[in-house]
Amino acid sequence: MPRVNLPLSTEFALLGFLRRQPMHGYEIHQHLSDATGLGLVWHLKQSQLYALLSKLEREGYVTTTVEYQNTRPPRKMFELTETGRQTFQEWVQRPVQQGRKLRLDFMAKFYFAQMEGPEVALQLIEQQRLACRDWLHQLEQEAEPLRQSRPYDWLVHKFRIGQIEAMLAWLDTCQEMLPAAIH
Repeated sequence: MPRVNLPLSTEFALLGFLRRQPMHGYEIHQHLSDATGLGLVWHLKQSQLYALLSKLEREGYVTTTVEYQNTRPPRKMFELTETGRQTFQEWVQRPVQQGRKLRLDFMAKFYFAQMEGPEVALQLIEQQRLACRDWLHQLEQEAEPLRQSRPYDWLVHKFRIGQIEAMLAWLDTCQEMLPAAIH
């Protein structure tokens, strides 16, 4: 069976930069590298960015036009397609499905969810909180029988439980930072 090549969260995040207006690759890279935004958690080389943008174009999420400049070389302008716009909207509202993806993927989703509006950000937090609670419940059920028979396995589960509890506390902090009007 052929491997399905699904876009990565990095690629979906790039769609978020194009949501408001077309941009050229260097401009996207500047926004992505901004130390007051996603640059705090994501680092992407310009060559990687262009490769991802090319992939998004091949898969129909963006289109390009060439913008000619007087004294400079022409540059590619990237613009969202309707498919890209819909994909981004679905992506930004969906919680991550694994705890290890919270640090990068959720951070990107939350960054763009806030731009979409406090209601979108709050909905994302709520959905992620539900997913975290499911993970927590599952780990707690798995951990207890291990306490006496396999103490090391129990300790690993307790560590993971502590991580998820920290994630839930952090999600509470995210919600507290949203504008008070939507609580």
